[in-house]
Amino acid sequence: MHRPAIYPGLSDQTVFITGGGSGIGAAITAGFAGQKANVAFVDIAEKQSHATCSRVERETGRRPLFIPCDIRNVKMLQAAIEQTRKSLGDIGVLVNNAANDDRHAVRKVTVEYWDERMALNLRPMFFAAQAVLPQMKRLGGGSIINFGSISWMVTQGGFPAYATAKSAVHGLTRTLARDFGSFNIRVNCVVPGWTITERQLKKWLTPSADRERKRAQCLPVRVLPEDVADMVLFLGSDASSKCTAQDFTVDAGWA
Repeated sequence: MHRPAIYPGLSDQTVFITGGGSGIGAAITAGFAGQKANVAFVDIAEKQSHATCSRVERETGRRPLFIPCDIRNVKMLQAAIEQTRKSLGDIGVLVNNAANDDRHAVRKVTVEYWDERMALNLRPMFFAAQAVLPQMKRLGGGSIINFGSISWMVTQGGFPAYATAKSAVHGLTRTLARDFGSFNIRVNCVVPGWTITERQLKKWLTPSADRERKRAQCLPVRVLPEDVADMVLFLGSDASSKCTAQDFTVDAGWA
């Protein structure tokens, strides 16, 4: 049975998560609720998100605040962050988790598709960080956790726009860590390996792909959403108070 570490400083902290309704995001939502944090999340998948809220409430006794939102719409994202502030108080932990790794061939990528991938996988991270900055300053500090990927590190092909956006997240993380550091705000990047979510099982984890994953990793185990959530909880907590501008990889030793 999965038993995450307990971080007392997270109790009653306001946490805002993008893409918190399913997959890794749902594990993060549940993880912070289990720490007795006040959790809000946005997601485009309403049915899954409502189900996640009900499950988390059953498991932890705390129901997350779900705000339907397409994060490609920056004004909607900013409004959701403001709604969270009004409902739960100033945000002390921001988790920029939402992304989409749909495969796409180089020859089929249009300008419009390229821009849409950036609008989903990169742009919201900056504008969410910008929106929470005044709130974290009032709190005297905070933690921003962006999500990268090992995909570009291991020269994986088949999704150039996604890989480009994810590689840019690392640069964004480091420059925001410098800009926000004087306000005691930490900015770090979690880098998951191939995390076995329901989506991955349905779309891409064929027997041959699973054998390749096992061969590539140092540890012959599957990385699960809860494993990634454990790292996020650490980075959101005071236990990581001196960690910023860093990448924290959870990939069983692949990259």
